[in-house]
Amino acid sequence: MHGLGADGNDFAPLADEINLPVAVRYIFPHAPTMPVSINSGYVMRAWYDISDAALRREDESGVRASQKSVEILLAREKSRGIAANRIVLAGFSQGGAIALHTGLRQIERLAGIMALSTYLPLADKLAFEANPANREVPIFMAHGTADPMIPYARATVSRDLLQRHGYPLEWHEYRMQHAVCPQEITDLGAWLARVLA
Repeated sequence: MHGLGADGNDFAPLADEINLPVAVRYIFPHAPTMPVSINSGYVMRAWYDISDAALRREDESGVRASQKSVEILLAREKSRGIAANRIVLAGFSQGGAIALHTGLRQIERLAGIMALSTYLPLADKLAFEANPANREVPIFMAHGTADPMIPYARATVSRDLLQRHGYPLEWHEYRMQHAVCPQEITDLGAWLARVLA
């Protein structure tokens, strides 16, 4: 799942850069278009609204609506014969937030959750809403130490919360801003190969 203002095509080239030992189908969904408050109400693709740069006021209804959209995609793949434990939810920035939020609430165990340059939304509700089926789901979380969009400290707070809850989280940080770098692609490829093997 892509970040704010991008679309599903944003990360499609990444699929060609990852060599995996198993056959994989990538799905790159588009977020709906909506006015985004932090951008003066400009209409763009977004998984949820953002009101302020500090991300203090979270758009709970938008997060939950995107969760439902992703669950429809999961149901479609399962109807095609793909078991939940062969599915990885992945996303960058807002898309990564939705991957974390949705994945930890699924009633069936997933193969993994990949969250790049992001944070855990609605973190105060995780303890009550997390599904035990995904208590042991592998999580790959990565962030740039110079990220001006989602501060490094915001990401580490989410990382620490997930670790306190006992999730098996693999953390990577890179000297970059709000982006994806070659070493990150190598690292996430190795992680994907392990969880999908």
